[in-house]
Amino acid sequence: MSEEKFYVRGNVQIEPLFNNWYAYPLLVAPATAAMNIANSHQKIMKSYVAAPEVHAAAVKNPAMRGGPFMDFDGDRTAEVKALLQRAAAEQAHMIGLADSIKALNTMLLGEAKGHSLEGLYERVPERLRGYVELVYDINHQPSVRFIERLLYKSEYFDTSLQSVLLSLAHRDERPFVFSTPRLEAADSVHLRLPFDHPGIDELFKMRHVPQTFSHIKGALGFGDEYDERFRSFLTAERQTRPARYAGEGVRVRYYGHACVLVETKDVSVLTDPVISYDYDSEFPRYTYADLPETIDYVLITHSHADHFMLETLLQLRHKIGHVVVPRNGGGALEDPSLRLILQSAGFNNVIEVDEMETVDVPGGGITALPFLGEHADLNIRTKTAHLIRLGGRSILCAADSSNLEPKLYEHVQRDIGDIDVLFIGMECDGAPLSWVYGSLLSKPLDRKMDRSRKLSGSDFERGIEIVSRFNCGRVFVYAMGQEPWLCYVTSIVYTDDSKQIVESNKLVEECRARGIEAERLFGCKEIFLDRT
Repeated sequence: MSEEKFYVRGNVQIEPLFNNWYAYPLLVAPATAAMNIANSHQKIMKSYVAAPEVHAAAVKNPAMRGGPFMDFDGDRTAEVKALLQRAAAEQAHMIGLADSIKALNTMLLGEAKGHSLEGLYERVPERLRGYVELVYDINHQPSVRFIERLLYKSEYFDTSLQSVLLSLAHRDERPFVFSTPRLEAADSVHLRLPFDHPGIDELFKMRHVPQTFSHIKGALGFGDEYDERFRSFLTAERQTRPARYAGEGVRVRYYGHACVLVETKDVSVLTDPVISYDYDSEFPRYTYADLPETIDYVLITHSHADHFMLETLLQLRHKIGHVVVPRNGGGALEDPSLRLILQSAGFNNVIEVDEMETVDVPGGGITALPFLGEHADLNIRTKTAHLIRLGGRSILCAADSSNLEPKLYEHVQRDIGDIDVLFIGMECDGAPLSWVYGSLLSKPLDRKMDRSRKLSGSDFERGIEIVSRFNCGRVFVYAMGQEPWLCYVTSIVYTDDSKQIVESNKLVEECRARGIEAERLFGCKEIFLDRT
């Protein structure tokens, strides 16, 4: 008699962890992981252990949303203290690497004044020797180039610190990921698996292809103590296998934030995947169950955690044909390679594209366009907007692009022509530089400077210039971070008076006054484009 087969429930949630902290790109790349361990995680954990009541009070204050405060139900001081002690023991080499990076930058700023750098190599901290190149720019400003691929082969890339936490999601709310480590609970299963483990693929194939309990237990390798808990993640109820779009023309589905699925009967393209789980909610949405069985191309615009979400990508890995990412600048601390991050996490078909470069796809192509703004003036090359041409139509997913230099779009428009559909982000009053990149700084940034360098997209004036320049036929404001299932990453809650809402309202109203279909998206939407 054969064993009964089961499906994975639609609300099984997986959180990828690095030493119990939610893993996003800067916690995968070795150098940035070290800086975050030393300059963020250690500080937050020590602060919580010293005064858990301060953290408990802060997370109840809306003004403190997104701040460095742990959000737990009850006192978890003993567990956080144990995590802190384990990190100090197991990650001493990472903390040492962070100290070495800071020391090297301090030495260069103090002593590299335009003369040859050759004599400074012998003063590079031992942990960094052989992993860095010392360079000047053409204005004689010194900097460090990290040889990233070597770092991935070193002790500083330790997959034993990677794990996944499985649980059942019943609501949108989760503790903010940048300030709250994930601790085991009575209803969770914590598996010490590296992100590239094939058992993760086997698990999420079971959304539509049933398997026996013994099969998935063997694939994931968990012990008997998790049997009962893991069985709660499974169901014998048949799950619908999603059908590939087979209609004429182009179908576009908005899944929330910057996640857009563009399909013809020949190809499927998904941008910046951030997908909701399937559970009862007052907010309508598409979920994993609405995605096609195969996604031919996944496009990533940039490395911020609300656009490059490892949690979502791991669940889709088994069904993704290729991942298209912007080309990396090559070795800047603040700009780790997305291709190397993905390859380290088990994605074998990664295509890196440069600005104005096109990837041919069935029935069209995907072109990478220059992306200015939203990176606080840092020299980050790993960012792009994506122009998708399918079925004779053009769709520009511009993410958080800001029209800082209108001449750029004049040059681009001359090359690519007009745009049928524009998706544009208008999170135009973003967080300061330090919110994402503060852990990477070797010396504190003046508060006024910090707040002047924001992670902001287009406001009304900059957005309407893009609409006008490309003679857009339809305009959709997206990537606003409003969807409640994304708040655990963005911490965004708007009011009617928020600048982002006011500015995007103005853009929508002006477009409609010009006879252009326009809307600020929220939740989900389906759009059809006829062939021309």
